[in-house]
Amino acid sequence: MSKRELIDCICEINKSAKPEFLAVFAEDELKNYLEHLMELDLEELLVCA
Repeated sequence: MSKRELIDCICEINKSAKPEFLAVFAEDELKNYLEHLMELDLEELLVCA
């Protein structure tokens, strides 16, 4: 996944995230953050079920 794709995915999950802010971070940091967001998203789905 490219840095642009990572930023797009993060913005889809975290609506308050700004692409210009995320662009400052390294690709591996963005991957880690996206994984974290996806884990939280899954946990929220489980709590709502």
